[in-house]
Amino acid sequence: MRLPAAGLFVLVFTCLALSPAAAQTTSSSNAPPVDMSSAAAPTPAPNRLRVALDCGDCFGQFVRDAIDWVDFVRRPEDADVQILSSRQGTGGGGRQVVLRFVGRGRLAGIDEELHVTSEPGAPEDARRRAILDVIRIGLLDYLAREGATDGLVVHVEAEPSPAATAARDDPWNLWVYSLHGDGRREGEASSQEWHASFDTTADRVTARWKLSFGLHVDEQGERYDIDDDESEDEVLRVRRHERSFEWFIARSVNGHVSIGLDGDVERSTYDNIRHRTRVAPAVEVNVFPYSQYATRQLRVEYSVGVRHAVYDERTIYDKAEETLGRHEISATLDQRQPWGTLDARVEWSQYLHDLSLTHLQLRGGASVRIARGLSFDADAETERIHDQISLPQRGATPEEILLQLRELESDYHFRVSVGLTYTFGSIFNAIVNPRFGS
Repeated sequence: MRLPAAGLFVLVFTCLALSPAAAQTTSSSNAPPVDMSSAAAPTPAPNRLRVALDCGDCFGQFVRDAIDWVDFVRRPEDADVQILSSRQGTGGGGRQVVLRFVGRGRLAGIDEELHVTSEPGAPEDARRRAILDVIRIGLLDYLAREGATDGLVVHVEAEPSPAATAARDDPWNLWVYSLHGDGRREGEASSQEWHASFDTTADRVTARWKLSFGLHVDEQGERYDIDDDESEDEVLRVRRHERSFEWFIARSVNGHVSIGLDGDVERSTYDNIRHRTRVAPAVEVNVFPYSQYATRQLRVEYSVGVRHAVYDERTIYDKAEETLGRHEISATLDQRQPWGTLDARVEWSQYLHDLSLTHLQLRGGASVRIARGLSFDADAETERIHDQISLPQRGATPEEILLQLRELESDYHFRVSVGLTYTFGSIFNAIVNPRFGS
């Protein structure tokens, strides 16, 4: 089987990996552009503004990284200003993001709305920079109301607060915890289905360290009444379990290199895994400085570790339990430039006891503005699979195949989608009419 997307990935990595931003941004807003090159007035703010980004359309990580003259907090209850967002399509085929600034605490009652309008096909980098400019303007208005500076126009330059001070004032010591659970049940006269899952995570991220721990539990079941004319109705019940505990610890070495430790403990009826433990040290090198993560990244990762597995059924290699070494190398390209966005990744892994057991995966997507109003989108994934060591010896039953209860033998997988969009006509129609929805 030929790899339908391999040529595309080679061309993308060769031509675009190191290309500089060349296109001009075309996003527009009803607020003037912001230039942050000039210094602010010398009078400092008595209290730094606390801001909660509660908006799904404002590129939160990019904004937090670009604005260092306020303190961003995680919860709105701790904020002086909460930023909300909504999005609507415009009559000209573009989009309008409404940013709502809500004053809280000592600024309660001081609210305002600002709008960011982008033309059709505007790349992500242009849209996020336009939103960043408008957020700066909105926050500067609150600083002016507080009398934080005298003679401030639009230009802002301030010293960021030391991370150590923020950590000392934080009773959680930068740890963030999350709990999530959900359930679903549906049915009809001849079948019923249910699903339940639970997830919990604990993460701590600093400039030098990244610690992440997560527990996942997934249970699902199905019941079918099979109508057989020769006998009474037969009831078929199936059940599937997935449980895992994962951890990842990473430490920065310098602006281009990091080291880490990755691992997990897993149970999966689908993969014929009764119990599997994996530990793998890893190293990562970023061709570009990590400080440019919001614009471009080209990361190369290598890990080598050991896996111990106990299987539900004996495998096609006649194993009930085994301990194996395995290594993996991968490269990830992530670009967000005025011409558009590009995400691509290639992974290759190999078992050390048998070098023929390998797995190659390529995947990625691109959204490129070809010309004014014309954009191209593509998404692809392909795999060459030669490492299915946990497959049971016995063949799959028809029920297991149809209901996807277990992994099936396959030496390849692929998925490709492409799209082309062309928008033309008036560029002045920025009117939002929410009647009957978008």
